[in-house]
Amino acid sequence: MNPFHLSFRNRIALYYLIGTALMVMIVFGIIYGTVSYTIYKHVDGDLTSEVNGYIGEIEIHQGCLQLVNAEEWQRKEHNTLSVSPVFIQVLDEGGVTVEKSPNLKKSDLVFHKNMKNFELFDTKLYDKSIRQIQFSMLNNGKIAGYILIAISLEESNTVLNNLGEILCILYPIILLVLFFAARFIAGKSIKPIRNITETSSIITRENLTSRIALPVNRDELYVLSETINNLLDRVENAISREKEFTSDASHELRTPLAVIKGTLEVLIRKPRNQAEYEEKINFCISEVDRLNHMVDQLLLLARFENQGQSLKIENVYLNSLLLENISRFSGMISAKKIQIATNFSEDFYVDTDNYLLSIIFNNLISNAIKYSNDKASLTISIIKSEGKIQCILSDTGIGIPDDELQKIFDQFYRSKSIEHSEVKGTGLGLSIVKRLCTLLDIDIEISSEENKGTVVVLHFMR
Repeated sequence: MNPFHLSFRNRIALYYLIGTALMVMIVFGIIYGTVSYTIYKHVDGDLTSEVNGYIGEIEIHQGCLQLVNAEEWQRKEHNTLSVSPVFIQVLDEGGVTVEKSPNLKKSDLVFHKNMKNFELFDTKLYDKSIRQIQFSMLNNGKIAGYILIAISLEESNTVLNNLGEILCILYPIILLVLFFAARFIAGKSIKPIRNITETSSIITRENLTSRIALPVNRDELYVLSETINNLLDRVENAISREKEFTSDASHELRTPLAVIKGTLEVLIRKPRNQAEYEEKINFCISEVDRLNHMVDQLLLLARFENQGQSLKIENVYLNSLLLENISRFSGMISAKKIQIATNFSEDFYVDTDNYLLSIIFNNLISNAIKYSNDKASLTISIIKSEGKIQCILSDTGIGIPDDELQKIFDQFYRSKSIEHSEVKGTGLGLSIVKRLCTLLDIDIEISSEENKGTVVVLHFMR
């Protein structure tokens, strides 16, 4: 039987059963060993007592072993076969029997001439187990004879056999009971997993609101359920943002296309002079450029949406990078007569991605110029505060109302787009800036006051 084909509950019960079976086997082995040791210790104690008793009843006479009182020997309890009889045998120095207890009848105890004195060992008598000990008697330093004493182990073996049979019978019963108990407990324990399965089965793209009920106990299953719920929250938010983004993008892309279509339809209704054709065609070209720019912005935003872009970290010279981006807007700056001031007290370097940081500066400077009136000013400063470099862009443009300041990082959001329809844009610039700042570990702060201007502060954390 392959355990991996079993249900999760049965696998838990099986693994628990295997571990418990080993533990019970060890415990039963310890019990059996302890009882066996205790019984043998008791038998060995009885043998030692017998040895001490019979040493006083045997004496050495003329170099030979003999009984001190033969009549009393005949009255000893070993004359009859009892439940746990004691067997005695006396041998001379040559190993020939001198005396033996009547219960030995025609049999003899096992004699080992080279065995150490008082060494215990098990043997057989009448095909029954006995525990035996032997020792020698000395006379003037020479062996005068040997005394062999044995005790029956039948009673002890009966106890051990009964114990072994009981343990062997109990072992499978205990394991069977433990298996069903473990299966029942495992079923209760994995109930949250069934809840996870049931909840997961009803979650679809259209139904992302269902969540897994958290278990009462704050255990591993609680952490698993909470983790899955957090994952579902992120998935729901991502899909919600995707739907919102798709809807907004469709709307924003449809607008320039509708303008182009409407202009061309008006253009072909009747013949027009060359100047009118050029005017309308130039207008359509500008709308196509706007559409193309929007697509580029959308692609750029999608490119970094899941941090798919690998960063190329290098040592970037901030002063030069800012001046390069300012020079790109020299035409717009001259046209609107905007005063540009730079405040670089020293050379500043940061470890970042040069290309992505250039996109951030390009969008921020572009916004500052687009949303500034003629003859406004833009000041760009780089300072060091508390060991961190800060880049500050301060303009005297139209500003952002307080109620709209929290929305400026939303995709396609443009502050007062209706009032300032002459300012062309897609509403994606600051969304891209925010995303790239997160990627580059740059903290961005924007403060603004309507009709007075906007201040953007970039805190470089690297």
